[in-house]
Amino acid sequence: MKPTTTLLFYITVIFSFFITNSNAQNDNTTLWTSYDETQEIKTQQEHANPRMRFKLIQSKFLDKNEVFQKLASDVSKFSEKRYNQLKPLVLEKDIPSIQKAISEGKLTYEELTLFYLSRIFNYELDKDKTLHTIIALNPNILEQAKEKDKNKSLRDHLIYGMPILLKDNINTANLKTTAGAKVLEDNQPSTDAFIVSQLKKRGASILGKVNLSEWAYYFCQGCPLGYSAVGGQTLNPYGRKQFETGGSSSGSGTATAANYAVAAVGTETAGSIISPSAQNSLVGLKPTVGVLSRTGIIPISHTLDTPGPMTKNIIDNAILLDAMTGKDETDIKSVSTSEKYIEAVKNTSIKGKRLGVIKSLLSDSIYAATVSKLKNNGAEIIEYTPQETPLNGFLNLLNLEMKQDLPAYLKVHASKNISVSNLNEVMAFNKKDSLQYMPYNQGIFDAIIADTTSQKNFEKIKAALKQSGNSFFQKPIKEYQLDAILSINNYHSAHAAVAIHPCLTIPMGYKKNGEPIGITLIASPFSEIHLYKMGSAIESVLNSRKLPTDYTD
Repeated sequence: MKPTTTLLFYITVIFSFFITNSNAQNDNTTLWTSYDETQEIKTQQEHANPRMRFKLIQSKFLDKNEVFQKLASDVSKFSEKRYNQLKPLVLEKDIPSIQKAISEGKLTYEELTLFYLSRIFNYELDKDKTLHTIIALNPNILEQAKEKDKNKSLRDHLIYGMPILLKDNINTANLKTTAGAKVLEDNQPSTDAFIVSQLKKRGASILGKVNLSEWAYYFCQGCPLGYSAVGGQTLNPYGRKQFETGGSSSGSGTATAANYAVAAVGTETAGSIISPSAQNSLVGLKPTVGVLSRTGIIPISHTLDTPGPMTKNIIDNAILLDAMTGKDETDIKSVSTSEKYIEAVKNTSIKGKRLGVIKSLLSDSIYAATVSKLKNNGAEIIEYTPQETPLNGFLNLLNLEMKQDLPAYLKVHASKNISVSNLNEVMAFNKKDSLQYMPYNQGIFDAIIADTTSQKNFEKIKAALKQSGNSFFQKPIKEYQLDAILSINNYHSAHAAVAIHPCLTIPMGYKKNGEPIGITLIASPFSEIHLYKMGSAIESVLNSRKLPTDYTD
């Protein structure tokens, strides 16, 4: 049974929430009331990490009542008894296990969806538990789940019927896409992003949209990870207001960690999938650019951007990646792939795999212990010291491409009611109410506009960066015949980004204070299959992921 305090919350806030046979709620029921966060903000200023000294937590613009009301009546009818019956079948379970339970008649796709919705309502409408991670919910999700139940004989992919959350810079035809920015608050695309259409084609259920670092964290300098004007301050379920969420796919990380959905989709330019995955004890893949389409995703850099899966385990990661693949003729980097990602994670072993270990990282006790475990399980460990490789011009690359790519998105993929067409106009809009629209300023946007790098020099910068990144990884990979290099969290994400090398992070354990930490595998371009094989074996050896303590109800 849920704790009495939680039940009281349901009763007082949303009238018998989770109680069997409760009456349907009126659409005007107040589910959430903003509260005075003055003392919270004051306390937060004492945090040792400057980026955790929040200026605000709650969104000034998002009305949670509007987000939740359309589904509130149906969720209120989902009984606590049934929820508890489903917990051992769903909570922390992988997709194959859930599909097996559904095939055996133990639950339906509709009940699976209600299970996750009930968790979202439970925690996101509790001011002491909310992660401020949900920006939008699909109002038709339950009708769609019922259709999945009626047509489950047509299932031809493991993603079928699985509720998936999307980072709110990924276009959806029935939900707004904001990048967390006030100026895009009413951006309602007419079509889905390519990867979303692929997910739907294979039967996935799009549950909703999640918060992110505004403009994918290429907006303000030194600001908190996971903050956006639209969504407010995303919080980490392993330590609300204690640990950073990672970013920019902050909501994708926190929501998946708290079991708000089977999985989520994030995006990365340099670290934005790997960082929040590691910070939330998840498996996250930053695939090689081209494996997944970027069409319909609000961009930073067409050279480096890619979406990717964020999941609680390796098998789900492979399933979600597989469900998003497909050749997109409108994305020049898109490739056709016939890789068997799902098969790659079965019957794997780390024995005989040659893993590069960066000597300086062995000062981290968790990393060192992990390396020892892998060695004891048959991995060949090669310690080395990488050559110092500066990434001169990295920010110039991001600056010039965002200046070019954002107007292209606004022209082709944004809805016609959006009044801005370029970065200058976005900045002018923000200045109309800087305290509300950009409380941490827009220092990165300022730097983008101030960047006068010529096209000629820009091309030289791109070439030099790719060469530097390749040298950083390929020199040891070839010299020591490595299958992968082992890093921590997103420590080497920028190098991997410019070298177009895929990264796979896996839960490695927890620091003494409870903060998650991830082991990150980096390998040659288009080696996702090999990363999954090694990752699956490493996951079995470590078995480190734990559900956040305050989100186990």
